[in-house]
Amino acid sequence: MKPVRIIAEAGVNHNGDEQIALELIDAAKKAGADAVKFQTFRAEELVTKSARKAIYQQRTGDSVESQFAMLKRLELDYASHHRLAAYCKKNKIDFLSSAFDSESLKFLVDDLHLQTLKIPSGEITNAPFLLEHAFTGCKLILSTGMADMVEIETALGVLAYGLTVNTGQRPDMKKFQEAYLTQAGQDALQKSVTLLHCTSEYPCPPLAVNLKAIATISEQFQLPVGYSDHSEGLTIAIAAAALGAKTIEKHFTLDKNMEGPDHQASLEPIELEEMIQAIRTVEQGLGDGLKVPQSSEIGNMKVARKSLVAAHDITQGEIFTQRNIVIKRPGTGMTPFAYWELLGQRASAAYMAGDLICE
Repeated sequence: MKPVRIIAEAGVNHNGDEQIALELIDAAKKAGADAVKFQTFRAEELVTKSARKAIYQQRTGDSVESQFAMLKRLELDYASHHRLAAYCKKNKIDFLSSAFDSESLKFLVDDLHLQTLKIPSGEITNAPFLLEHAFTGCKLILSTGMADMVEIETALGVLAYGLTVNTGQRPDMKKFQEAYLTQAGQDALQKSVTLLHCTSEYPCPPLAVNLKAIATISEQFQLPVGYSDHSEGLTIAIAAAALGAKTIEKHFTLDKNMEGPDHQASLEPIELEEMIQAIRTVEQGLGDGLKVPQSSEIGNMKVARKSLVAAHDITQGEIFTQRNIVIKRPGTGMTPFAYWELLGQRASAAYMAGDLICE
């Protein structure tokens, strides 16, 4: 079984500062993450200038500031992306990023040559953008926050179409559905797509986490399913790993008290490290699912199990009865399952009180 892939979500917690982004990479590497993920966007292409910030963003910053103004401050230019990707390569940690517009997607694929792309929850109904992702031929991680099962299947239909159909055709909903139902479409999804269960609330209260949806999504779509965690603390992400999540994505920051929309719902470096260590321990504890004695148990069988024992001296030829047989440790003699079979038989040898009976 492959180990859980742990993505340390730096997101925009660099606050638009490349030096902070580099420090986030260092922290993710030190914590033991497999990848560190950023967000690539151009505010002009992502949001209208009059769009309001989300409620959680208003709570953690200027409540009258527009979403456009906030995002503009949080942009990293393409040159910074190149340096961050190179720094990740040097430090042997995967560089990932989510694109939020077509220009940014093209940059990640054509300039940074990323092999894996993360599609954010907010884009799951953006069919043209989903199709652009599929046409890249990259591995795709699709987050499902705010979506129901029908919306997930619809999005997978777009991806199946893009992964299997000639780009010269004019797409439509019927073609998406048909592509999803073909064996070729299903094979392409199996090869390329991982789904992430997610609740798009920051921070996400435990009652809204719904970790059992991981199994529901996995059973329905027969694809690898992970979990993108927006809850506070470590517990939920660790539980997701125990429930079979193949990927865990978790926001982290250098300091929760920094100004910015996502810091308060993120882990600090020491917490990220603790979460990763706990997930690795859970992985070891999950095992292979086969119920057989473990090698570490074998030596304890003789000590903890019991055998048939002479309750008092038994002469050769004496009949075994309920009065002269008891069951005691150690477990190196006859199994207690032979108790009823032995009753009424004659002893083939003499036994002293406390001897293990061996017939």
